[in-house]
Parts: sequence; C-alpha cells; structure tokens
Amino acid sequence: MLESWPLGSRPWGPWLGALFLVLLLAWPGSVWAAEVLQVRQADLLLIGDHNRTYSVRLACVQPLEGKEAAALDFLRKQLPRGQRVNLMPMGSQGGLLLARVRPIGKTSDLSSQLVAAQLAELSSSCLPSNQG
Repeated sequence: MLESWPLGSRPWGPWLGALFLVLLLAWPGSVWAAEVLQVRQADLLLIGDHNRTYSVRLACVQPLEGKEAAALDFLRKQLPRGQRVNLMPMGSQGGLLLARVRPIGKTSDLSSQLVAAQLAELSSSCLPSNQG
C-alpha cells in the first residue's frame, strides 16, 4: 500500500521534518559548547569548537606577580582537557580573543574565580569608571 502513494504524499514526511527540527532545537547546549584543549598560561587558553581552535585570553584579569604558577595550577584543575565552556567575548588584543570563560555547570567565570582565589586582580579595562 505504501508503494501506491505518490512520492511527496507519504503521511510521515511532514512529521519527520518537524521531529528533526524539534530534536535539533531541544538538543542540550553543552553539545555545541567549546571545549578546553590546553591551559597555556595563567590567563591563556587554547579552546576548540568542532572545527576551529582559538587562543583565548581571560578578560578582565591580570595574574598577580609571583603567583603565575599557582594561577596556572588553579586553571588546570578547573579546566581539564575536554571541559566544555561558554565563551563570553569581550574584544580582542594582539590577535587574541579576550573573553570571560565559564565552565558548563558553573555559575561564575574563571576571571572571577581567579580574583576570589587571590591569584589575579581585575585589570583596569574592566574596572567601573568613576565618571558620571
């Protein structure tokens, strides 16, 4: 009986398209998130997303002098290889993407975590201005 229906009039055709669209839209966002490939420095990460890699400098922080090694260790513990992250771009500097980076499932970004751990300080570019 299915063979007698004309090609475009199969009853499941529209439903398959709708089902595909629903599955695509409902798919968890973490599947599409970028992932950490390497922690290079106390404020520099190598991030990948399916077919590209980016060098990403953490925005709004400057590692404290003398605490760079501790900050690097801290980041490596927070960001094992393959950890999925959300990038919140803040601009670029010297050909590197500046972004706040938040691991999936965490509420605070890594810049804030480094400052809270007293391993970095807020950079002047992100401090609120006193101009009114």
